[in-house]
Amino acid sequence: MKNVSRRTFLKSTSTVAAGTLILPNLLSFSPNNKLNIAVIGVGGRGRANWSRVPEENIVAMCDVDDKRAADGYNQYPKAKKYKDFRKMFDEMANQIDAVIISTPDHTHFAATMAAMQLGKHVYVEKPLAHNIWQLRTLKKAAKHYGIVSQMGNQGHTTNGIRLIKEWYDAGVLGQVKEVHAWGGKINFKPGGYFTKPNSFPPEAHKVPEHLDWDLWLGSATNRPFNTAYAPKSWRGFYDFGNGMLGDWACHTLDGPFWALDLGMPHTVEGIVPNPVSDHSFMSAESVITYKFGKRGTKSSVKLVWHEGGSKPKIRPEWGIKELPNSGMVMVGKKKTLITGGRPNNPKLMVSDEEWQEFLKNAPEKTIKRVGEEQPQQEWIQAIKNNTLPGSNFDYAADLTEMALIGVMAQRFGAKLKYNAKKMKVTNRPDLDAYIKEPVREGWSYGEELW
Repeated sequence: MKNVSRRTFLKSTSTVAAGTLILPNLLSFSPNNKLNIAVIGVGGRGRANWSRVPEENIVAMCDVDDKRAADGYNQYPKAKKYKDFRKMFDEMANQIDAVIISTPDHTHFAATMAAMQLGKHVYVEKPLAHNIWQLRTLKKAAKHYGIVSQMGNQGHTTNGIRLIKEWYDAGVLGQVKEVHAWGGKINFKPGGYFTKPNSFPPEAHKVPEHLDWDLWLGSATNRPFNTAYAPKSWRGFYDFGNGMLGDWACHTLDGPFWALDLGMPHTVEGIVPNPVSDHSFMSAESVITYKFGKRGTKSSVKLVWHEGGSKPKIRPEWGIKELPNSGMVMVGKKKTLITGGRPNNPKLMVSDEEWQEFLKNAPEKTIKRVGEEQPQQEWIQAIKNNTLPGSNFDYAADLTEMALIGVMAQRFGAKLKYNAKKMKVTNRPDLDAYIKEPVREGWSYGEELW
């Protein structure tokens, strides 16, 4: 694979129906050849990602946790093993074509930037980055270095999300002025997906021998280890993750964000009944209300995110008695659409007879289909066929930015006025420190692009 870091990125790109950007003549790679892939983050979501590219060459694996990475290491005994991706790139840059990054949110950016600066194609777990400045920088970098990028939100490759957009574009729903989405009740249990520590700040625990705690922290401020942070409960701590909203918005809000071309909200308000006093940890429940302005012929939209067990009030015309544990509804002037927590199986909220009749005469499928819930393969094929996948950084950074503005309103239980052009919360200048977070020495990337 030729290194493309110094190639000129074509300024004029064309958009195909699936939202994929075509990059003529940017790359030169045979579809029959195998990519040499490095993996950063081997356990957990890492395994879910590298296991989906069995036809490619895994040449290097990097993880700060030997225990979590053990199965992957055993499966690829010939791949070189590392704890620090910086050392991996120093030693193996010319042997790597592409990189899969599946680490905690706060370490996505540094690893991704380091790879892109070397001209490596990148696949990054969702949410794409930890703060808004990082997202904007990743968008710039993907163009600047001329690489093929992809965020791993599986739902964006589904038939379901394409149906949502096709039905909306065909006028089935009419104007949509209101969207509701909700997640299930949050269960803070030891060793679970979200774990609440006994005190704030959390007490110091002994660092396990299999974990390099300093490398796990990466760019984040140094602090003692606590089992509530690692290996898997870090999402509830805002220094490392972005709570349920940051984790799930890239799934649950992907459909309306794409179909309605929502862009950035001008106002977001977080109602949080019982916030953690130092704003360091997610609350058990909240309601976040986004407001988006008009976009061309599309009406303004109010989007409400219900978290921790609350759900939108069921309306008589919906014809249902109960909502699923998690889901999303797009309330249109003509029809209302519902999905689960992912956009896989949309359905109109109509009678069974009307639904069956609709399916017989559904709008034409105008958007190209890709492998169902296979964003990894979509990325691989994009590299080999000179295109960009649907959740490339131009799209993925915007979707994640929309989510993170809501996370900020949630974290501080505040009403925020957002100027997306200036990347500023205009009524809360004190929040600038969260739009671009400070980093530890040795972990600064991307400043050269501004």
